[in-house]
Amino acid sequence: MRGVIPALVVPVWRTLPWRTLGAAGAVGLLAVGLPPLSGAHPGPWTALALLRSAALAFALGLAFLLDDPARHTTTPVPTGRAARTALRAALVAPVAALWWTAVLLLVPGAHRPPAGAVTLEAGATCALALAAATVAVRRTDDPRPGRPAATALLTTAVLAPLAVSDRWVLFVGPRDPRWATAHEHWAWLLAGAVTVGILTLGEPLRRRVIRLLFSPRPTG
Repeated sequence: MRGVIPALVVPVWRTLPWRTLGAAGAVGLLAVGLPPLSGAHPGPWTALALLRSAALAFALGLAFLLDDPARHTTTPVPTGRAARTALRAALVAPVAALWWTAVLLLVPGAHRPPAGAVTLEAGATCALALAAATVAVRRTDDPRPGRPAATALLTTAVLAPLAVSDRWVLFVGPRDPRWATAHEHWAWLLAGAVTVGILTLGEPLRRRVIRLLFSPRPTG
């Protein structure tokens, strides 16, 4: 396995949806960067809303991370889907971190919300996107599960502010006394999304049987 993972880096890198991720990242950067460039000076609440919009845009791109046109030909390979998915996420993680740093720096310091808290929100949103993608891969044979995963995430993002009760606050401003409580809830969302993603990484029994049948058997 140690020799297999390094050998997969280049092929997996080439199959990543870089165009989709690039477009999503560009939308996020434009959302945050255009107001200052146009001479506008967004207030703290507007800056927070722009950061949340940027995070959602990038998360929608991440929903396509597991799209793989060659999915059905890679099913019987010795390396399991969990390892391949983890490798995809690991290759994109540094790019995502650099992108988010640039997004934060585009917001003037005087109006920038607490970086740690808003980064937690962005991380939870991205984790929800990846969890939706892993669920889609687990439940369907579609080699491109990104569209239904992105649709589910966008629908959730639109309905969440309307559906969330006052007791489960999420979308509040830094000056709101419920800010700390809201981010405890964001932390729970992050933990839940990661848990769902991990639990759905395994391949269904039918695919495990196929892998066992096609895996090379030791000789001698």
